[in-house]
Amino acid sequence: MGKKSLETKIVTAGRSAKWTQSLVNPPVSRASTIVFESVKEMKQATANRKNKALFYGRRGTNTHFAFQDAMVELEGGVGCAVYPCGTAAITSAILSFVKAGDHILMVDGVYEPTRDFCDKILDKMGVETTYYDPMIGEGIRDLIKPNTTVLFLESPCSITMEVQDVPTLSRIAHEHDLVVMLDNTWASPINFQPFEHGVDISIQAATKYIVGHSDVMLGTAVANERCWEQLQENSYLLGQCTSADDIYLAMRGLRTLGVRLKQHEQNSLKVAQWLAEREEVDHVRHPAFESCEGHEFYKRDFKGCNGLFSVVLNRGNTEALTALLDGMEHFSMGYSWGGFESLILANENINSLRTVAKKDFAGPLLRLHIGLESADDLIADLERGFERLNAVLNK
Repeated sequence: MGKKSLETKIVTAGRSAKWTQSLVNPPVSRASTIVFESVKEMKQATANRKNKALFYGRRGTNTHFAFQDAMVELEGGVGCAVYPCGTAAITSAILSFVKAGDHILMVDGVYEPTRDFCDKILDKMGVETTYYDPMIGEGIRDLIKPNTTVLFLESPCSITMEVQDVPTLSRIAHEHDLVVMLDNTWASPINFQPFEHGVDISIQAATKYIVGHSDVMLGTAVANERCWEQLQENSYLLGQCTSADDIYLAMRGLRTLGVRLKQHEQNSLKVAQWLAEREEVDHVRHPAFESCEGHEFYKRDFKGCNGLFSVVLNRGNTEALTALLDGMEHFSMGYSWGGFESLILANENINSLRTVAKKDFAGPLLRLHIGLESADDLIADLERGFERLNAVLNK
């Protein structure tokens, strides 16, 4: 068979007849108990329980196996574990490779719940966390200790959007036998191929672009051969499992991931360029823009972007930001992203979420997720928002 293009993989991945039973989509197989007709059959299933054999509901059904196959085909690696949310995927992946007395390196621009997990859970377990500047590059060598076991990356970083030099960081980590984990949610399986750049475990909040409709909580962790068996077994021992109905919706979302991301990208670039020219904006923090730290790594390593980026304003206060946000027509306020809808949030003190990579921004930061609405309508909505902001600041 010839090599399949990405667009074709999105449509065909995970659709083996053994999972679909000759239907177009894998059926929703809900199960807790798997029953056997003989001792021999039960023993065979038990012996093969790690290799997509029906054994026990928490190990998965054909619905789960189809989605796991699809994620591996799209993202790489050899196996995919599924979790009830993205945070569960992150915490379970880390817990699978640390023990008391270990040390991990965590990027300072990481998703806030990941930082909380390190500070509040790992710390109690006797696992030390060192936060590092996302742009550290070769300097990561100086932070590696004899007991360091994990290097955790998030690229681009949460909110501030720095793009990390993943190949360099991975190479140095492997020289010291560390496991390299990446939160790859921003890129999705479409725009960054983690295993081609040295990552061992790629984590997705599938809640975001994979599902794509803001109606399912789901996480995935795809691992290479080096890490898969340990990740799979430890995730099972931690009790991680997911609903077959949620997996079905994720598989449905996966089929339109490519076309949705293209539209998110087109819309976000148009809105971001308009914002870059506004007098209220100090700079745009979008990986596709030179004003974003690590833009050179984005150009080198990524295939495209999506709808999520931030802008830093020249000035602003709580009253003015409230006036901007409260009057939006097409932008809603919400803590997730990756659905078809546009979202906006304000952050007046980004340094409260940073330890070593603190920012000296001119004004507050706005994080935007640009959805699938008309970009012109979104721009008009933002223009009216700036009018409200300026009215407060200039009174």
